[in-house]
Amino acid sequence: MPHPPTLTSTLALSALFLFLLSSTSQAHNITRILAKHPELSSFNHYLTLTHLATEINRRQTITVLAIDNAAMSSLLSKGLPVYTIKNVLSLHVLVDYFGAKKLHQITHGTTLASSMFQATGVAAGTSGYVNITNLKGGKVGFGAQDNDGKLNSFYVKSVQEIPYNISVLQISQVLTSAEAEAPTAGPSQLNLTAILSKQGCKAFADLLISSGADTTFETNIDGGLTVFCPTDAIINGFLPKYKNLTTSQKVSLLLYHGIPVYQSLQMLKSNNGLVNTLATDKANKFDFTVQNDGEVVSLETEVVTAKITGTLIDEEPLVIYKVNKVLQPTELFKVKTAPAPKEVAEGPDDSADAPGSDDSEDQTADSDKNGVAGLDGGRLGMVVLSLCVGVLLL
Repeated sequence: MPHPPTLTSTLALSALFLFLLSSTSQAHNITRILAKHPELSSFNHYLTLTHLATEINRRQTITVLAIDNAAMSSLLSKGLPVYTIKNVLSLHVLVDYFGAKKLHQITHGTTLASSMFQATGVAAGTSGYVNITNLKGGKVGFGAQDNDGKLNSFYVKSVQEIPYNISVLQISQVLTSAEAEAPTAGPSQLNLTAILSKQGCKAFADLLISSGADTTFETNIDGGLTVFCPTDAIINGFLPKYKNLTTSQKVSLLLYHGIPVYQSLQMLKSNNGLVNTLATDKANKFDFTVQNDGEVVSLETEVVTAKITGTLIDEEPLVIYKVNKVLQPTELFKVKTAPAPKEVAEGPDDSADAPGSDDSEDQTADSDKNGVAGLDGGRLGMVVLSLCVGVLLL
């Protein structure tokens, strides 16, 4: 007769199970951390816009000195270009771990911490360093090293700490640095429609130009832009629907194929969920859902599901992907519904599609959704492994 599991083996199994789950957990995500704090929304937005969020998420030991919306407003009022704002914000990202406790235990009461601005090589001398000093009454001051030794910002609170991975601290003001605020040249302007035309997306490029939507795409490149391009064959098959749209609907449809941030393929895989597009405004959502199944990334609307089939260019701040279907928003096209059972008598057809929609086209939403949630393939494998080891311990 098999022996019942002992307490020791049960505890060992549980410990191993928890260890394996923790070891496969995702790294920190600064965007998600800050999203829980509305007062830091502007800072969060510009970390994404300048692509600093990606750099922060890649690093294993980091401290982010966040500033609230009022402090960000004072920075934005200076009218600095996005590349200069990136330098200023990178000064607020320290490449070392400083939790709230460590701030009050600094050796000799003061230290110089290297920032991401220093790490870029753009900062001259020691201008990319941040002075952290304990003051009277437990107050902690912060100041850029090239700010004549002035501590113009002070510790407010700890937002979130994951020792010794990431610490997010709120400080009172933007760190003042003449070096960080110096004019910064942006990358050479990329010609979006020319790139599309040369890479099998000429039909899509022609629609952008003829509708005037290309201007919106081009003006968003500097701040980061992700484009999803249906190939020529896909566009040509979709033209009957497209021609039945109004002028403004055509523009909205085309803008729906762009996200106003840079999203590498890896970022799309790790940040599944709803995303806004260039067509999003206060009146209309014009969003879709990004999902991945292993290496396959899908873009899902309630009308159609498209898959990314290739990358035309990936040179930050611009990335362009090929997709196998035209993305159709619910704001312009009716949601496809499952046919009624045969035994139910069908009434007259009073459900005409929105302008230009056509049931015969293969661009329909996937009716079956994956109902399994919580464990991905890698983590599920770890769970199975832990259970097997547990059995051996019995």
